[in-house]
Amino acid sequence: MAQSIHPAATHHLPIFITEPGQTDYLFNGVVIFLLVAVLVVGNLYFQLHALPERRAHRTSKVQMEIVAILALISLFTHNHIYWIAGLLLAFIEIPDFSTPLNSIAQSLAKLSRRDAEKTEEPEPLPEEPEEPEEATQSPPRIVGHGGGI
Repeated sequence: MAQSIHPAATHHLPIFITEPGQTDYLFNGVVIFLLVAVLVVGNLYFQLHALPERRAHRTSKVQMEIVAILALISLFTHNHIYWIAGLLLAFIEIPDFSTPLNSIAQSLAKLSRRDAEKTEEPEPLPEEPEEPEEATQSPPRIVGHGGGI
């Protein structure tokens, strides 16, 4: 049985209207377009969201970790102030305070004749040969850690 057009319908139908049982190309095209658009916009969002972390890789390790934590907090809480704080922190160069302080500590250790790398354990005394008891014994020696203030 041949399908006929309803008498109230126009005789010229647009191309996106299909006959019953035929493939709807417009619907398939829109579905593919929406999937691609969602993936592209999501990728751009995550690239923009990772901008502070990528920028912070040029800074110190502590600063990079703080920026990464702020970016994660902003991602999960949707509070954009954390992302802005992370972005500002990534662009600010924090001066290195630990290197000069370590140098000062090593210099002071050298001045006080102590090695900064050694632990607090005292060095073992060299073993002295045992003398017979009838020999005169000197008073015991007191060993300290060195002269310091």
